[in-house]
Amino acid sequence: MVKAAVVILAGTESHSDTGRLVNGLEAAREFDENPDDELELIFDGAGTQWIPELEDEDHDYHELYQSVSDQAAVCDYCANAFGVEDAVGTTDVVTVDENEGHPSIRSLVDDDYEIITF
Repeated sequence: MVKAAVVILAGTESHSDTGRLVNGLEAAREFDENPDDELELIFDGAGTQWIPELEDEDHDYHELYQSVSDQAAVCDYCANAFGVEDAVGTTDVVTVDENEGHPSIRSLVDDDYEIITF
């Protein structure tokens, strides 16, 4: 069994950011499709900006996102800092705030998750 935490940090500003997002979602899907693996998918920092975009059914990567969205969480602090708190609030994506408003990467490491950032 593999325990993986895929953390999307890439923003929405460039083609390379989109590439990092897609690679992160593809990695997340690969773990999610293996019934023996455990997956945490976290949108953090500028990556929180992707949630409202990916929730749009017309977005190129909406289907890929939907394939793992039930595993997704978003940093509460960063959603506010990047101006997407209200948009995230209209979705089913959970917010995480264990570490002063941020996800606790330490607790994931303590739980033997491999942390993979994109």
